[in-house]
Amino acid sequence: MVTVIDGRNLIHGRLAAVVAKRIMNGEEIVVVNAEAIVITGKKENTFADFKAKVDRGDTTKRKGPFYPRRADLLFKRCVRGMIPWTSTSGRDAYRRLHVFVGTPKQFQEVGMEKPEGAVKKIGGYYTTLGAVSKYLGSKVR
Repeated sequence: MVTVIDGRNLIHGRLAAVVAKRIMNGEEIVVVNAEAIVITGKKENTFADFKAKVDRGDTTKRKGPFYPRRADLLFKRCVRGMIPWTSTSGRDAYRRLHVFVGTPKQFQEVGMEKPEGAVKKIGGYYTTLGAVSKYLGSKVR
């Protein structure tokens, strides 16, 4: 059984923590609308943090860490940091996570859920994962 989560207006870190726990328990998770996931905080600080992570890996040489630019891969990388990536159980759990920009046709008719732990009223500064992706130079919109 696949659980489909709509990422629209959900908090980035909270959603990643909920998803990480559920995939470690053996659940298959699909997150749609990754470009609309919200990151709280000042936009300039958020952009600077993600830009520093991308610049850390040197793409002209074969030295890492290589950090993604697309919104769906940014979310997957966040979840990857919350699971035991170096163990086989962590790798198997990571394979149970699928993230999409937008909503694919096969998931449009499916009932989507919004986890309670990831919903929070946004009262201050925020930006979306799509805006961060666009700032980093992603060609996927």
